[in-house]
Amino acid sequence: MSIELSIVMPCLNEAETLKTCIKKANDFLQTNDIQGEVIIGDNGSTDGSQAIAMANGAKVIDVPERGYGSALKGGIKAAKGTYIIMGDADDSYDFTTLMPYLIKLREGYDLVMGNRFKGGIKKGAMPFLHKYLGNPVLSFLGRLFFKSNIGDFHCGLRGFSKEAFIAMDLQTTGMEFASEMIVKASLKNMTIAEVPTILSPDGRTRPPHLNTWSDGWRHLRFLLLYSPSWLFMIPGVSLMIVGSVLSTLLIIGPLDLGGITLGVHTLLYSCAAFLIGFQLLLFYGLTKIYTVENELLPKSKKYDSLFDILTLEKGLIVGFILILVALGATIYAYLNWKSVNFGDITGYGTLRVVVPAVTIMLLGVQTILFSFFFSILGLKK
Repeated sequence: MSIELSIVMPCLNEAETLKTCIKKANDFLQTNDIQGEVIIGDNGSTDGSQAIAMANGAKVIDVPERGYGSALKGGIKAAKGTYIIMGDADDSYDFTTLMPYLIKLREGYDLVMGNRFKGGIKKGAMPFLHKYLGNPVLSFLGRLFFKSNIGDFHCGLRGFSKEAFIAMDLQTTGMEFASEMIVKASLKNMTIAEVPTILSPDGRTRPPHLNTWSDGWRHLRFLLLYSPSWLFMIPGVSLMIVGSVLSTLLIIGPLDLGGITLGVHTLLYSCAAFLIGFQLLLFYGLTKIYTVENELLPKSKKYDSLFDILTLEKGLIVGFILILVALGATIYAYLNWKSVNFGDITGYGTLRVVVPAVTIMLLGVQTILFSFFFSILGLKK
């Protein structure tokens, strides 16, 4: 008979708890009359975990490449089940209570996530920083960046169909594998469900493999890199709006704010803010092209139209017009300087022309360079 469910566990020196986890998984399959298998993705254990797994009826897959994600991918790729449920081999999850996951998978959901905050976190099961800072903050950012309703981004117990796993095309090898799965599923508009899950203290006497700060940073870094809108576009547009409004006011004249006078020196910083914002916006465009063309992010409906709107020719025309405007302003400033016989400029009127002129010239040059690079990245089109 065909295998319906594969239960996959990553393993690196889990001799203390591995037998218990495998027994619970097998009991679940037998009790519920499910055609299934238990697979251990071993990441180079040296404590005899492989022998324990085989002695208890599990299939052991040797995964030389180190990392939580690598171990899981190795086990999942070898799985023969229509559905797969993955979970840690430290006895923190009860493998006898997987039926809610399987029911959702049978209903057609692509990904079924556990939610420990709804199911319950037993005393001592999760460190204070993870429970009240790390998991809530990273889960919030994940929901914000990717419009996902998942309440617990990092629950280690989750299920998915083999077909959905292949479509996700997961690439990461470390702990961020957990975030990548939800991000890819969200970006590809897969159907996702949540079920309450209880987290218990793990049964090992040694410390866990998870490193609070380095693994937390890896998760955050991944979320940012896969969301160019939040990494580049939104900060860029914000800086451009603030910089342009403030620069316009300061070009007209000094700005008095409750006894504080903002003048030409502040104009330098406001123009710099506008330029930085413009650069962030350009990076957003280039990153978007690169990630889509290299199949790191899915193609949006409006993606192809970008190449009709942002052409090399249009970019060159706009860039050269900006440079000509800057040169005109520079000539005007030069004539003002000439009117005082090229001496010291005592007033700030000339600087209110020079600073915007330099800013516009840089915008023109950046537009031209962006247009060339944009066209190079989009050569496939």
